[in-house]
Amino acid sequence: MRPIQPKRAIKLFGTEVPEPKVRTLRAGALSAVLDNGALRYIKLGETEVLRAIAFLVRDENWGTFTPEINNLKVREGKSDFRVTYDARCKDAKRTLTYRAEIACSAEGTLRFNATAMPETDFLTNRTGFIVLHPLTGVAGCPVEVEQVDGGKVKDRFPAIINPIQPFFGIRSLRHKVASGIFATCRMEGETFEMEDHRNWTDASFKTYVRPLAQPWPYTLPKGVEIRQSVSLTFAGKLPRPKATGRAKPVEIALGRVGGAMPAVGIAIPAAEAEAALSNAAQIAASGVPHLVCETDGRRGGLAGTLGAYQRLGQATKADVILEVILPGEQAPDVELARIATAARDAKLTPAAVAVSPAMDLRGVLPGSKGPEGPTLEAIYKAARAAFPGVKLGGGTFAFFTELNRKRPPAALLDFVTHTTCPIVHAADDVSVMETLEALPYVVQSAKAFIGGKAYHIGPSSIPARLNPYGASAASNPGNGRVCLADMDPRQRGLFGAAWALGYVAALAPGGLWAITLGAATGPTGMIYRRTNFSQPYFDDIGAPALYPLYHVVAGLAAAGGGKLVGVKSAAPSKVAALACRGKSGTELWLANLTGETQVAKVAGFNGGGVLRMLDAGSFVAATRNADHLNKDGKALKKIGNIELAPYAVARIAGA
Repeated sequence: MRPIQPKRAIKLFGTEVPEPKVRTLRAGALSAVLDNGALRYIKLGETEVLRAIAFLVRDENWGTFTPEINNLKVREGKSDFRVTYDARCKDAKRTLTYRAEIACSAEGTLRFNATAMPETDFLTNRTGFIVLHPLTGVAGCPVEVEQVDGGKVKDRFPAIINPIQPFFGIRSLRHKVASGIFATCRMEGETFEMEDHRNWTDASFKTYVRPLAQPWPYTLPKGVEIRQSVSLTFAGKLPRPKATGRAKPVEIALGRVGGAMPAVGIAIPAAEAEAALSNAAQIAASGVPHLVCETDGRRGGLAGTLGAYQRLGQATKADVILEVILPGEQAPDVELARIATAARDAKLTPAAVAVSPAMDLRGVLPGSKGPEGPTLEAIYKAARAAFPGVKLGGGTFAFFTELNRKRPPAALLDFVTHTTCPIVHAADDVSVMETLEALPYVVQSAKAFIGGKAYHIGPSSIPARLNPYGASAASNPGNGRVCLADMDPRQRGLFGAAWALGYVAALAPGGLWAITLGAATGPTGMIYRRTNFSQPYFDDIGAPALYPLYHVVAGLAAAGGGKLVGVKSAAPSKVAALACRGKSGTELWLANLTGETQVAKVAGFNGGGVLRMLDAGSFVAATRNADHLNKDGKALKKIGNIELAPYAVARIAGA
């Protein structure tokens, strides 16, 4: 029988739900991408000036409404463009509409106006403009801040990630974009302030409406109009517009052997313990060196869950790292002693234990007071007593933001940990891949305060395993692209595999001890199991089946213990690159992070090699064969140009 052939969209994204179409608009040397009502990648020539200008509407859980856009009119002349549209944001409880007007001239003036009208009382955490400044040419560089009272302050965009807002009371921001050229972004209609978006691995600095010191959520009264605007102007002689040429190959240059490759493992959420155990053979075949096993003291069935972890560790030969959440209802020593006793009864000896109070799973915004509870010093002392001789980790099981804002006493720990999530503020394909740009800054910033302790990141995946800022992670029954959703279809497509390779490639040079990706099974998993949400193609073929991510995890797990080889991608936002050297020689991994075919031009890879590809053409085989990236392959006499289809992953082993 001929194998089922899924549609291309299923192979790439795990869903046929399309993304809105985008359009590039030009006015002289200025250009911008119009994307579902927002402006993105505002450039002067080839220099990115702003990452985005958008009018956003958010609910009381920080969920972002996707606007329904009507009456869209775009007029593009020889030296200017103009856009107008009407938008509606609504759910079962509220409705808000707004009228948007965008105008840009070749003389160097762009203006974005919005007039909003709540049609009902509208409960929101934030409604209004956000402006994103990019990282390249901005992070650590000078900026002049005009404040709402007219005063001006000369400062710098943060280099190390700022845990709180670097600038308050903003009216405008002025920064250098090229020799002799300065850009001024002016925001009117409200008081703005800035947060360091890298805290959430967004690749930008975000200036947003309404200071966090004011109460939230707040209600926009029905029928009360809101007017805001953002303008961008330039000082200096603007360059002449240039014709766009054909895309050039992305140069990939290998260098010297450097540090150690981090250990790459996976997680076992408590809800997935039995499903993981039933897939123990496939987990063992992946060769992952460790399993981060969730142990939530707030839930029942602890003995059974720990017993499953013990059997899973035994079956896979992987180290078990317990991720312990303390309820905070009793003293830490009492709660930890109960968990340690249950582990001993299950004959489970963990290789390491990471501990966090449940209250630290909730985000605390700057200026807000967190809940009262035992100190981390008391918790870590109790953990040492409950698990003597076992490596102890701490930090947060939430995002880097919470680690940065509540820095642990690292001297009491053996390792520091946190997670990340790429769909906190935006969930479109480009934004998810953009988050990889912020990861080196996260590593640099964490290392500035963890005192040389071993550093672990994860479990991290595209779906959000928790929402520190709302009641829960969002549901996603329609297989869409949803912010802070507990399930994201791209996790099971080629997109998810490419993102994971890019994730490790961005982190590995930072000298991490370990990286944990997703989970064995479930919404953040790498192995298919039937679920209560639809999984096109996989539901048709049934178990056993693998997501493309499995092959990336298995390949990188095998590289653990080897040495990293310095490798530089000339366009890391297009092609991610990771190189390692083990007993069998040098291995180069490449991932196309875009929806367009890319050509990687490799230099510094001595001799020939074997090319193995994970792409749309091999998708079906990869879902059925755990050895897909280990067997066969194409022999190459010389490693030169490698063509990468959209979201393809290439593994090149030295001959």
